[in-house]
Amino acid sequence: MTNTAARTARVALVGDRSPNVVAHTRIPRLLDALAERERLVLDAYWIPSEDAEAADAVHGFDAVWVVPGSPYRSQAGVLTAIRTAREEGIPFLGTCGGFQHALLEFAHNVCGLTRVAHAESDPEAEDLLIEPLACSLVGHEGTVVLEAGSLAQSVLGSERTVERYFCKYGPSRHLDTLRAHGMRFSGADEDGHVRMAELPGHSFFLASLFQPELAGDGSRPHPMIRALARAAAAHAAQAEGQPV
Repeated sequence: MTNTAARTARVALVGDRSPNVVAHTRIPRLLDALAERERLVLDAYWIPSEDAEAADAVHGFDAVWVVPGSPYRSQAGVLTAIRTAREEGIPFLGTCGGFQHALLEFAHNVCGLTRVAHAESDPEAEDLLIEPLACSLVGHEGTVVLEAGSLAQSVLGSERTVERYFCKYGPSRHLDTLRAHGMRFSGADEDGHVRMAELPGHSFFLASLFQPELAGDGSRPHPMIRALARAAAAHAAQAEGQPV
């Protein structure tokens, strides 16, 4: 007999919640839609960036979602949460600022690029991993080409997708070093600029410069958000010793 009961998983929403960030206002509706349409119940806890500085802030969660809204009040807190998710195999989704900081954390703690910085929070730094974009993507919609065989392509189910952005910063330098240490850049715009990243071998680690929270009217969760919810449910089931 098939078990159709909704499965609950705990997700940490890391970021500084604000009614002025559209992605933040969308999240409650997206969570409701996941429960109603997919029977995937995410018990969500907002964790402000300052609180995320604690080493155990996201320990024990079934997923970590670093949401848009940078500059964060505590960059250190966001980087700590990402590191915990990466090292402990907790399903991770980073969108917009979450994508940028996922690359920054990996550069610092895996690649040894301890001095690279984010121009939004440290504009005077000599070595910027995340720089001002040549053309701001605030309010922009654009095509993303997905790499064959990647998690991104599997989740989105196509070779290309049109997505919405709301950012002014993106990665440019040191990308070959990040690749050499295991990060896969699995989505790019039509000019070849990196727009998605993932970590092969991790249970689920996916990040995008675009904001899947802005897709549609919020009544149908974006495939990336559904995939995070499924990964969180699998993580919760595994922790409880239940069939996935």
